[in-house]
Amino acid sequence: MLQSPTHRALPDGVTPYRRTPVFDQDSLPAALRHHHQTKAGVWGVIHVLEGRLAYTTLEPPTEQVLVPDAPGIVQPGQLHKVTPLGDVRFFVEFHR
Repeated sequence: MLQSPTHRALPDGVTPYRRTPVFDQDSLPAALRHHHQTKAGVWGVIHVLEGRLAYTTLEPPTEQVLVPDAPGIVQPGQLHKVTPLGDVRFFVEFHR
């Protein structure tokens, strides 16, 4: 079931410090296709450049379809995974 995210923006005071390479449906690491989490105090922003990407969280249980101009926000320690929906290009930017 698709649901709206609980948090759509980063909190005040966090700044970007690192980002991943651009992944596509073929180069996406297996670890990101399974539930994983960021470290304490680290937020993630999933930026889709092309295509569509399913972003699923365990708590609260949600699934969003991310597209360009609609990034996904990953809360610190939140278990999540991503699933390509066809051809896709995206990267993750980390903030603390």
